[in-house]
Amino acid sequence: MNKVGVIMGSKSDLPVMQDAIDILRDFNIEVEVDIVSAHRTPEKLFDYGKHAHTKGFAVIIAGAGGAAHLPGMIASLSPLPVIGVPVKSSNSIDGWDSVLSILQMPGGVPVATVALNGAKNAGILAAQIIGSSNPAILNKIIDYKESLKQIVLESAKDLK
Repeated sequence: MNKVGVIMGSKSDLPVMQDAIDILRDFNIEVEVDIVSAHRTPEKLFDYGKHAHTKGFAVIIAGAGGAAHLPGMIASLSPLPVIGVPVKSSNSIDGWDSVLSILQMPGGVPVATVALNGAKNAGILAAQIIGSSNPAILNKIIDYKESLKQIVLESAKDLK
């Protein structure tokens, strides 16, 4: 179970969500991408949320803008960890509506929430969740973190 589901409320969210898709593929984690609108395709949302764990998914990343109900609704239906990505959309109030809609979940229905348009971090967090039980993925995370350290050290050298 090393597959991650990346879902979004509409195709307009794809440019943001692409960062999660790309980083997961960099870690050689299988990604399945879909559009699941909480408001326009509720039947599809219910089916996805209730059955994702039977289809080999380990984590679901859900991105949504505006009212941003998708991550919370998926979390209410699925036993899998859900990572919410608030998306600053054209109908958004500077993205705060999306952030708060995903962040302020009631007790018992957790959604791990990353920064506004923070899909890359959602992908990394999903990889870390999988890496907690998969040594190959864990080693890729360790190497990735080391590469971040090296970038900072090289940048510091450039200042001198």
